[in-house]
Amino acid sequence: MRIAFCFIVVAISGAVSYGIDSNPFSDEFIDYINSQQTTWTAGRNFDKNTPVSHIRNLLGAIKSPVPRSARNVFLHSEDTPIPESFDSRENWPNCQIIRVIKDQSSCGSCWAVAATSAMSDRICIHSNGKKQISVSDEDLVSCCLECGNGCYGGIPMAAWNYWQESGLVSGGPFNSTTGCRAYSFSPCEHHITGSKPACPKGYSPTPRCNKQCDEKSSLSYESDKSYGQKIYHVSTSEKQIQLEIMKNGPVEATFDVFTDFLSYKSGVYQYVAGQYEGGHAVRVLGWGVENGTPYWLVANSWNEDWGDNGLFKIIRGTNECYFEQAIVAGLPKL
Repeated sequence: MRIAFCFIVVAISGAVSYGIDSNPFSDEFIDYINSQQTTWTAGRNFDKNTPVSHIRNLLGAIKSPVPRSARNVFLHSEDTPIPESFDSRENWPNCQIIRVIKDQSSCGSCWAVAATSAMSDRICIHSNGKKQISVSDEDLVSCCLECGNGCYGGIPMAAWNYWQESGLVSGGPFNSTTGCRAYSFSPCEHHITGSKPACPKGYSPTPRCNKQCDEKSSLSYESDKSYGQKIYHVSTSEKQIQLEIMKNGPVEATFDVFTDFLSYKSGVYQYVAGQYEGGHAVRVLGWGVENGTPYWLVANSWNEDWGDNGLFKIIRGTNECYFEQAIVAGLPKL
């Protein structure tokens, strides 16, 4: 059964209460955002006529039902000094996969795409660059039944647990032949920039769990699998999150998306106006400070045409939109 509650609009605030056009893609709404704050700039990412339902197709992160008191939280010794800024792409330059910005297409697979991206990063990092593989988005989205509902949403922590318990094969983007199971959804143009084909309307159906490699692949499904170990939640402490990224690589975060976020272009995002649209999962690459404002550096999965070349910054240390509350990670079994 589809988990619909994740996508239900539950609150209206900000610009709507001031009588501003509530269409998140209108010029009026974008101008209102820019008039209210100075840490980030809004602009046009989506066509004015984009239905909000398309956005909800991209938001598929479901918060873990496990109570906080029962969660496995890993803690680092805090003796290590924390630099003012850190970027995983620069710290591990031999792991080019950290630089990849994915396109989840019209499937609500952010929970899986962010997970497999961080898993791939960590395999490279912890093998000192000897193992450079892309963990298959397709394998996770289609086969992890306990994760949720595939393209209709899933639980990030369940994705990491599945990697540990069942393993995941390799697989690149649509039509890729370099791994076992490639992503079955082609990149599409969610935005007003770029030259990709238009995105399908509505949700894409979850692909079938096919426990064998693609026809064009020469790999064996079972022998191609990678596995995780020591899967855990990261402490909500800002310093603990920083230490985790510094020592082990990018992590997966889940946060609440409001309509103003959709128009992010640059700067350090913090909520200004709009209504809640759904939960979203992303990959955190590092942190820094911009014009005196501390931020997390984050990779989205709406391709490079969105935001700042597919990236965004969100204010750090305030649990903005619950960003620091549900971060998960794990170590690869090498």
